[in-house]
Amino acid sequence: MSSKESHPIEIAGLKRELPLFEIKPGLKIAVLNILGDTELVEASAKALSKKLDSIEYDVLVTAEAKSIPIVYALSVVTGKPYAVLRKSYKLYMGEALTAETLSITTGEPQTLILDEKDHTLICGKKVVLVDDVISTGSTLQGMRMLMNKAEAEVVAEAAILTEGDRAKWENIVSLGHIPLFTE
Repeated sequence: MSSKESHPIEIAGLKRELPLFEIKPGLKIAVLNILGDTELVEASAKALSKKLDSIEYDVLVTAEAKSIPIVYALSVVTGKPYAVLRKSYKLYMGEALTAETLSITTGEPQTLILDEKDHTLICGKKVVLVDDVISTGSTLQGMRMLMNKAEAEVVAEAAILTEGDRAKWENIVSLGHIPLFTE
């Protein structure tokens, strides 16, 4: 068992210890990894759906990877369809739209891809962008650029948690906030 530093948090009535990881000298982040945590995903989806109740929207949209469980669970709770923006192109994706952003977790540019099928789903629709944690906003920016290209209207942005400068995320529908940890 690791004796790694952690940050305690309560999300949708559930307590979790988020491990701290150094992303550059003197800066650590608390990492929320919802993969495999069905209890947290389901509770978070129910809580987020209540917060989104007053917003009129047609489709939920997320970026590929750790946020897929929350967008799926939110889709189940709300009855709204969802689309996943992919990170690599496959032939079956047809005439896809792309946007590039910089990932905080890898420090590398990342491409987000909206496949032809999902373009049809969201074109002209009101969408809610969903992420697990919004930290720098770079993934959110890439998602916004793709929604603009797809002629979809972003009516809300939601996440389980926001991170860093709380004032920067006051318009995000979220269940909590975690600070950055500096030495």
